[in-house]
Amino acid sequence: MHVLIVGAAGMIGRKLTDRLVADGNVGGREIERLTLVDVVAPASRDGRAEVVSADLAAPGGAERLIENRPDLIVHLAAVVSGEAESDFEKGYRVNLDGTRALLEAVRAADGYRPRLVFTSSIAVYGPPLPDPIPEDFQETPLTSYGTQKAIGELLLADYTRRGFVDGIGLRLPTICIRPGRPNKAASGFFSSILREPLVGQEAVLPVPDTVRHWHASPRSAVEFLVRAATLDGQDVGPRRTLSMPGLSATVAEQIEALRRVAGDRAVRLIRREPDESIMRIVETWAPALDATRAGRLGFTAETSFDEIIRVHIEDELGGSL
Repeated sequence: MHVLIVGAAGMIGRKLTDRLVADGNVGGREIERLTLVDVVAPASRDGRAEVVSADLAAPGGAERLIENRPDLIVHLAAVVSGEAESDFEKGYRVNLDGTRALLEAVRAADGYRPRLVFTSSIAVYGPPLPDPIPEDFQETPLTSYGTQKAIGELLLADYTRRGFVDGIGLRLPTICIRPGRPNKAASGFFSSILREPLVGQEAVLPVPDTVRHWHASPRSAVEFLVRAATLDGQDVGPRRTLSMPGLSATVAEQIEALRRVAGDRAVRLIRREPDESIMRIVETWAPALDATRAGRLGFTAETSFDEIIRVHIEDELGGSL
């Protein structure tokens, strides 16, 4: 089996790569070849991995990646929410043009129909929002990032309907706690208000404690991707994008979980600095999704923020504070 991961240098891409290398198979099929792609060449210590620096939206970029006809394509490459909002052209070039180029490259390869796992986002929805949001709720995004992901979902469904790909889309929760340095995602503070205090560093909270959002850990995100790679398309049906399970929690509930795990000293490291630009983006996001359909298909996530924090401690901090 040949697996292609596009966006492999990102946090989820690196964790997915580690998981696939450790397993050595996807759904019982041995991984004979692993191709890791990003605009900056991903790092890999596995001898089976071919590391490629490529831009999907550049002429010929997607076609070169498809030449060897990978059996499974995991499409993670994206410009994140805050950057897509501040740089309109870059957001559309990467999030829309790159996705379309990949789909067109697959379509042009006669007799070829790979499983394509596409990561979408809860940003496809816009207010007024029910709580929870059902999967058949109209997609009316109020950010460029959400619009780009919504278009990607429609393209995935149509190219699947026409038989060019066997596509599965995953509407991911906000992934928390993200390890490493902050990125340009507007949602980054959800991680930083936990990640930094856990190691004795100060963190900035730009929104009120009452903000409620939908979360899952990086460990769960990798499990979502592996599960999507092995699903029977017949079980998914014509609605090819699934809302992933998660945990609905307020910022205040996050902070109380931090207090239970790491104590008052960690909580005192959170500094409140309201940021209207971030609040305008965050207030358009979903507080919770109805993930019943995904649950029936075997997708699961954490059920408490204490659990999400413990996952971070186990996976990133050596198992203890």
